[in-house]
Amino acid sequence: MGYGGGGGGGGGSGGSGGGYRTVGGGSAFGGSDEQELPSYDQAPAGSIRFNSDSKKLEVYILSPVGYGTLPNGIWMEVDSWSPELQTGGTRGIWGSRYSHPANSYSNRIDYANLDSTGNAIDFGDALNAKTSYAGVSDRTRGLYAGGYLPSASFPSRIDTVETITIASLGSGADYSDLSQARNAHAGASNSTRAVFAGGGAPSTVDTIDYVTIQSTSNAVDFGNLTQARFNLSGCSSQSRAVFAGGANPGNQNTIDYVTISTLGNAADFGDLTVARNGMQGTGCSNSIRGIFSGAETPSILNVMDYITISTLGNAKDFGDLITARSYAGGCSPSTRAVIGGGGAPASVNTIDYVQIMSLGDALDFGDLSEVGSYLHALSNGHGGL
Repeated sequence: MGYGGGGGGGGGSGGSGGGYRTVGGGSAFGGSDEQELPSYDQAPAGSIRFNSDSKKLEVYILSPVGYGTLPNGIWMEVDSWSPELQTGGTRGIWGSRYSHPANSYSNRIDYANLDSTGNAIDFGDALNAKTSYAGVSDRTRGLYAGGYLPSASFPSRIDTVETITIASLGSGADYSDLSQARNAHAGASNSTRAVFAGGGAPSTVDTIDYVTIQSTSNAVDFGNLTQARFNLSGCSSQSRAVFAGGANPGNQNTIDYVTISTLGNAADFGDLTVARNGMQGTGCSNSIRGIFSGAETPSILNVMDYITISTLGNAKDFGDLITARSYAGGCSPSTRAVIGGGGAPASVNTIDYVQIMSLGDALDFGDLSEVGSYLHALSNGHGGL
């Protein structure tokens, strides 16, 4: 077994390593036959080495002398995670949708590998063929919250939050409830919390509530937006959720933000390049930059704006979508923004993508399995993770 070292200091004879052992049973310091540099009798706590057999970093953790069968310390693997380990690449998932002018609803859920290109394929079915919901996620779990359910007369708002397991295929399951039934709201999340903002309930609200993604508890109050509005869009970094645009009653260019790990009211971030609504679901981000795509003024737009999430200021022009549309579903790995579906004004199955850290017009990614508008998307590799 060989180890790449970083550091060391002088002194110490080669020896047999003092009898300390790794988790896998090997010598903590190596015997004379392992051709390692001489080491101290005991590594300082927090020492790091590379195990060339396991291809893992290891850190030296001290434990009390004589505790059970453990030696004074032990080398432990440094835990790491990436979407590639879980799903072979960042997985994007688009939920249920509405088709215009067919006036039909579908509970189809699609997925695609966002690190490549190609058509989306069937993932499973949502609990209901709902629309205008919010989609959020951590590394393993996706949540679809609230929205409209179709009915013979007029769609009804719901407070249901359903969950999917991103790495598997299958249908949604009941998770918990929002603080109130509403639709046309925005969602954003990091690896711990999901935050939902604004919407119609049926009057327009400034409500922000949150859930802890890995629990199954109902949403609780977080604070309020600077302005009540619906059809707004959200994105996030690990620390900050940003909510942009919307209407109440006219189109708004407002951008708000909150710190996800705290509670409190939103603060002003800046303004979009164009006041618009119909943005719900189109926000994408990595940990640095957020992108908002399409929408209505009421004309259907192909505009794409971007912000730097860690700073405050107005959005700037990024480029154009391939097709002008609103009510699309956006999701992202760490490098790309991927936008699928939407209305132009007829519903489409188009999927576009851009490189987040560059500027320019969108390129063709592929197609959803069904046309659809008023849908949300999520991924296991977005900026909040």
